[in-house]
Parts: sequence; structure tokens; C-alpha cells
Amino acid sequence: MKEALRRAGLPCADYAAAASLAELAAFVERTGYPVIVKPRAGLGSQQTYRVDDRVVLERAARAHRLGDGGEPVAVEEFVEGHEGFYDTLSIDGEPRLEFISHYYPSVLEALSDRRVAPQIAATNRVELASYDELRAIGRRVIRALGLGTTATHMEWFFGPKGLKISEIGARPPGERLWDLYCSGNDLDLYREWANALVHGRVEVTPSRRLATGSVQVRPPRQGRVDGYRGLDRVRARCSGCIWAHELPPPGRRTVPIEKGYLANTWFRLRHPDYDELRRMMDFVGATLRVRVTD
Repeated sequence: MKEALRRAGLPCADYAAAASLAELAAFVERTGYPVIVKPRAGLGSQQTYRVDDRVVLERAARAHRLGDGGEPVAVEEFVEGHEGFYDTLSIDGEPRLEFISHYYPSVLEALSDRRVAPQIAATNRVELASYDELRAIGRRVIRALGLGTTATHMEWFFGPKGLKISEIGARPPGERLWDLYCSGNDLDLYREWANALVHGRVEVTPSRRLATGSVQVRPPRQGRVDGYRGLDRVRARCSGCIWAHELPPPGRRTVPIEKGYLANTWFRLRHPDYDELRRMMDFVGATLRVRVTD
């Protein structure tokens, strides 16, 4: 995929496939640290390593059993910057419905520290000029890869090196993120996907009425849920804006944080103002605590 993007002149991280520690080391010799090592066909950021030195490089090679029967991995330069995704429902290679979301913080940072309350925020400001470059490049990526009538999910970074494309899939995003788009835009994306496939058209225009988001609150360790602190304050502060949530009852065993953004305790919120949505999600993450017992 990245080879096709590079041939089309699209900005993406330097990349190679590696079947051995020696091939990983050769890539590092060319690009320098840090690099990212991950499965070529994976889910989210599972089994993904940020590699800053030889010790972690060897650890990643062992974890993927390179040279010992394991599948080749992808290794790419680490792209510094803010992380998000551009999603579409496209017909004949042209986006008919477009959505843009942001990770706070990056996925790897969220997975590395359970004290973080990670957020995904779907903006209702998609048509602002500040997103013009992202939307234009997203459309070029779809055409370069020959994607036709399909859902698409493209991850991107923006930082000191400008806008970089990470990867794109001909599928909806995970974590039930289409539900965010449906809630914020007064539409049924699942119905429109069927319309696109069967009839070659969509029948709605996104309202952009609400920004929507998801915030997860992790338990401090593995164990069984013993209750919550700060829940009443969260409900009071976010009254009328919570439209879905999960509060595992006392006694339920916690789930490893690697299971994703809808594991353990989470809230989904919506608000007409994107900045206020972010402030509410920050409040949830800073206020709510999960008590855990053995």
C-alpha cells in the first residue's frame, strides 16, 4: 500500500517489510531511530512497538518470532505529530460522505499508560479551510489505490514534517465509530452504506449539528470493579450530553487495556461546540476513578 502511495507522490512514512532482526537493523541503519514495528495485518495497535534503541528492536523481533517461524512485520519511520483519521463512504472512488476524527493522545501513548483516559473526538467542523489539505489528500489516496464503492478508514499524522498518511483500509473504522458519526450528523450510515452498494447513491447530507466523542476511564490495575469515585460529578457536569456509556458493575473482572477504547468504563458525549465537547471529555478523564479490588 505505501509503495503505491509513494508512487502517486503522496506523503507517507518510509516503510519496509522485515522477516528478520537483520532486516529490521538494516532499515534502522538507513532511517535512524525511532521506528515503529508492527504486524503487516493487525488490529489497532496490538503488537505494535515504538523502537528507540537496539534493546527494544531485539525485543520486538523476539515478540514477532522473526527468524523463528513468525510472519514478516512492517517497519516504518516514526512520524511525530497529532494523530487522527479521515473516514468516507465513497462511490466509484469519490467520497460522498466525509468524516474527520482525532485521537487524544496518540494510540501508542494511550496503550503505554493506563493512567491515561484516551479520547476519540469526531469534529463537526469538517468543512473548515484548515481541513482542506487533509480532505484533498484523502481523496487522492482513495483514487491512487483504486478504491471504488466502499467505506474507507484512513489514519494520518500532522507534525513537524507536515501531513503524513499512515494507512488506509477499505472498511469502516473499528470501535463502533460510525455510531459517533450517526449521532452527530442525524443520519444512518449503515443504511447509506447499503444504498451505496445496492443503488449507487447516498440519500443524505451530514448535518454537522453535533461534535461527538468517546472517552475511556481505565482501572488502575487488573482485578474486580469495586465502585466509582466522582461519578455524580461527571453526570452533573455532562448532563444531557451523555448518549451512551458503559459502567461495569461491582464484582465484574476488568479487561486488559489492550482490548481497545470500548473496554472497561467509557462514555460517549455530544455537543454543538467541538471545544466544549473536548472540555467535557477532559473533565470525565480527570474526575472519574474506578475502584478495583482483588
